Amino acid sequence: MGMSPSAYTASLRQRALDTLLEPDPARKAQQARALFTTTAPAAAEQAGAVSDEAAASTASALSEAERLAVLMLNETQRAAMPGRPALPRLVPAKDVPSRSPFTAEGRAALLHAICHIEFNAINLALDAVWRFAGMPEDFYLDWLRVAAEEALHFTLLRAHLMGLGHDYGDFDAHDGLWSMCEKTSHDIVARMALVPRTLEARGLDATPLIQDKLKRAGDLRAVEILDVILHDEVGHVAIGNRWFHHLCQERGLDAVALYPKLVREFEAPRLRPPFNEAARKAAGFTEEEMAFLLGVD
Repeated sequence: MGMSPSAYTASLRQRALDTLLEPDPARKAQQARALFTTTAPAAAEQAGAVSDEAAASTASALSEAERLAVLMLNETQRAAMPGRPALPRLVPAKDVPSRSPFTAEGRAALLHAICHIEFNAINLALDAVWRFAGMPEDFYLDWLRVAAEEALHFTLLRAHLMGLGHDYGDFDAHDGLWSMCEKTSHDIVARMALVPRTLEARGLDATPLIQDKLKRAGDLRAVEILDVILHDEVGHVAIGNRWFHHLCQERGLDAVALYPKLVREFEAPRLRPPFNEAARKAAGFTEEEMAFLLGVD
């Protein structure tokens, strides 16, 4: 007999938490990829073994048990979250070094900054799996997939950075992505609105511009890696859009009207053009949402 839905989901979320707390970047990336590749087949098997009626009968108990598990996280674990190495040193965004790709050092600093974003993105996806109780199983599988793909991005970028004579941790970095993760830790709607479809969606706009600079600097391998990242990030932002709209519909909220309120409440950055409209539309942004970003009444 397979695990009950409650035991299965609790086990999955515990493993996500364990990986989130892992401080070594290489081990974290490896564990994130393994977690998804082992979970996806198990989830399909589990779905076939558990009836809809049985799943429904455990839903309320599952939700309450998971909420208690979050509340019981010990102080040592809280202090260690997210797991990360001693370096890079985290500084205010304004103090991060210049990232012009037209010098060897500047190009390494730029790639290091992107590498740091991808490392943080592993943590953001794992935190969504661990933190938010009572969501459909597809929610957890979606974010485990994101964590695995962000881990691949980090690994590719780190390997390329090492080929340039540097490593992850060699340059200072900032903590803006994780800071918003902490701000939205109590509100899943705000998390979906402001992390994947706001902060991470900026990558859809910025990546083609960065690729153009790297191409002119002669770093075609970096351009290839960013092609992989841009393709996957469209899917990641789409997942954020999917669950933001799902939650709004489920709770009777107007997604378009709510978004600017959340931006103000959580002091998220107001995004500025140019926007990669094709990528954003592919990721599920509606015409109405694009009009807001563009400042069109």
